[in-house]
Amino acid sequence: MKPAAFTYHVPGTADAAVTLLAELGEEAKFIAGGQSLVPMLALRLAAFEHLIDLRAVAGLRGIEGRADSVWIGAATTHADVGRSAEIRRRVPLLARATPLIGHFQIRNRGTIGGAIAHADAAGEYPAVALALDAELEALSARGRRVLPASGFFTGMWSTALAADELLTGMAFPVWAGRCGFAIEEFARRSGDFALAGAVVAVRLDADSRVDRCAVVVFGLGPTPVRATHTEAELLGREVTAVTAAEVGHSATAELNSIPADLHGSADYRRRLGAVMVARAWRRAAQEASDD
Repeated sequence: MKPAAFTYHVPGTADAAVTLLAELGEEAKFIAGGQSLVPMLALRLAAFEHLIDLRAVAGLRGIEGRADSVWIGAATTHADVGRSAEIRRRVPLLARATPLIGHFQIRNRGTIGGAIAHADAAGEYPAVALALDAELEALSARGRRVLPASGFFTGMWSTALAADELLTGMAFPVWAGRCGFAIEEFARRSGDFALAGAVVAVRLDADSRVDRCAVVVFGLGPTPVRATHTEAELLGREVTAVTAAEVGHSATAELNSIPADLHGSADYRRRLGAVMVARAWRRAAQEASDD
């Protein structure tokens, strides 16, 4: 199939882009890498009278190291994120998530902002943003605002972005000290969406006790879920006294409901999620202990 006819716009600045969106209203849609939107348009699962291409917009690409964070422009491709030495050094969890996204063709064109704004429940970048407490920058004709990742993902393919807002960039806090990071996921084939996945970050104090951690489960509901109760129980414990299976069971027990689908029952998917959490915890804890 072919997309329905649309008018194509190529603004040169972010301000021009959001002004255009405000003028055109709900019949307009931003497009950057297009790795999610183009297939939907081609299959007529979505149709818009206007597409606003962001590839020529100045200031939406790039990676910038700051004092206690790394800022990434929303139009920065997955491939550029994966190649960045700054990200590998200061936000290793983001670098480790990147190779799991689709195939290299998708990573060459897809953008980090598009992946986060698309808010796929099985997406790796949304889970990492939630685990690391990323701050997401949005722009509209009304001005700029910063949204915390903790409240950004509101449902399947839905976010706290207003209809007239553009995601322009995001800041990922840098963890310092004895830290370990891991992401694990299970997919039927390499490049497929994950049936279940987990992101874990842990920091240990001088006595090898957990003094900071983040545990996020993704692919098991409409949004990634941070296991805050599990995190609270882990704080202050000696890392050697924590078993990976315990963390996996606790984190998935926090999920209110897991939908069954053609890939498996709710019980199977919960057990699969627990295994992913356990594997991620084991790797992250070992890395922090070795530091």
